[in-house]
Amino acid sequence: MSIFIVVASPENKKKSEDVMVAKQRWLICSLLFAATTINYVDRQVLSLLKPLLEAKFSWTERDYSYLVIVFQACYVVGFVSFGKLIDKVGTRLGYAVCMTVWSIASIGHAFVSGTVSFAAMRGLLGFGESGNFPSALKAVSEWFPSRERALAVGIVTAGTSIGAIMAPATVPWLAVTWGWQATFIITGLSGFIWLAVWLYSYRIPEEKASLSADELRYIRQDTQSDTTPEFEGRWIDLLKMKVTWAFAIGKFMTDPIWFFILFWLPSYFSDRYHLNLQHLGLPLMAVYLSTSVGSVGGGWLSSFLVSKGWKVAHARRAVMLLMAALVVPLAFSAHVDAMWLMIALLSLAAAAHQGWSVNIYSLPADHFPKEIIASVQGIGGMAGSIGGMLFPLGVGVLLDHYRHLDRITAGYNILFVVCGSAYLTAWCIIQILTRDPPVAKTVSAGTGKNSFQKRGQEPAAGCPWIKSPART
Repeated sequence: MSIFIVVASPENKKKSEDVMVAKQRWLICSLLFAATTINYVDRQVLSLLKPLLEAKFSWTERDYSYLVIVFQACYVVGFVSFGKLIDKVGTRLGYAVCMTVWSIASIGHAFVSGTVSFAAMRGLLGFGESGNFPSALKAVSEWFPSRERALAVGIVTAGTSIGAIMAPATVPWLAVTWGWQATFIITGLSGFIWLAVWLYSYRIPEEKASLSADELRYIRQDTQSDTTPEFEGRWIDLLKMKVTWAFAIGKFMTDPIWFFILFWLPSYFSDRYHLNLQHLGLPLMAVYLSTSVGSVGGGWLSSFLVSKGWKVAHARRAVMLLMAALVVPLAFSAHVDAMWLMIALLSLAAAAHQGWSVNIYSLPADHFPKEIIASVQGIGGMAGSIGGMLFPLGVGVLLDHYRHLDRITAGYNILFVVCGSAYLTAWCIIQILTRDPPVAKTVSAGTGKNSFQKRGQEPAAGCPWIKSPART
């Protein structure tokens, strides 16, 4: 008789431990995914109702671009404000505040009486929604070790894709059935349902009573000290670091492309292929469905490379380069006439953007201690929103010009050339700024406080927030 002893083998023991620890943190990740989905449904409502609302309020392309700019301007202010707030009051309360603000704003769209009041609600929505990613990414840094962080961020970022899919699947039907005001109210109420679950469920791992000791050890496997690290510098000192600028410039150059796809794609299909409100759903769903593949795939690929022995920084940059290359074919859209071939190009570009975003979002968590990650994310988000605020100005002027010439498709083709080249340019700049050794997080003896130092180098002179670890 053969006897197989499998329980005690190291491989099976490791598998058993992996199953045991893979519980609570993924439930937290699902909550972050749901919040991001709601975030993108709420912001998509306007672009989907644009053909209806521009007739009601007599908007031109430039008028619509001003609404986008108001949203982005308040997004800029909100990123800085919420980034600092979340680092100060914590993820649980900070996320609750921004969810409350943007849900009220979403519902408020139903009660506007004109373009000015509509712009006010867009501004409040942008201000509130800006807190989503600083909150979610800080939560990821609190609940996930570095080896899983990109995958977790990918799942969270996939919420942008699912939200973008859910919006065209539901918003046109709600508007046709119940009216545009009810559409804003119904989508806004979903945020308050999430808020109740969040306040009941979320705690940091050390305060989560239901969290097993094994999973807590797994989550904290990257911890370099038993003491909680603290950043010794001021917020402004973050601007003196190359990694901060690499993250900010990358966001500045690529976020506007995603906002363009979100806010103008329904109008593009309407202008070029003459699709009405009831027929926009399928093409938009096809494009936005691809983004979920990019989100999860981009996160998985960089995590896979790290598991194969790649350095984290090299894995991130390799995946970002691949994603940047996949956006390039969009620049040749002028030579594409078939609608579904154009949808395929847009789908590839949108998926690549999400794969890019997953990895660029992980940069702050790879280089900074968790107590200032939301602040760094806020700086990058602010840069992305400034780009997203400036780009629509050019979009509105360009499209109005070509619309008057009765050549609106030519205007879109120019914009797609810009989209196709933005990511490779951004990647080159990030490569230059991050080619130095990554920033190491060290702990000053006797203080337990975190300071920054490049590996193998002495601290930079004249930088009071950088202190050398005590020599023994």
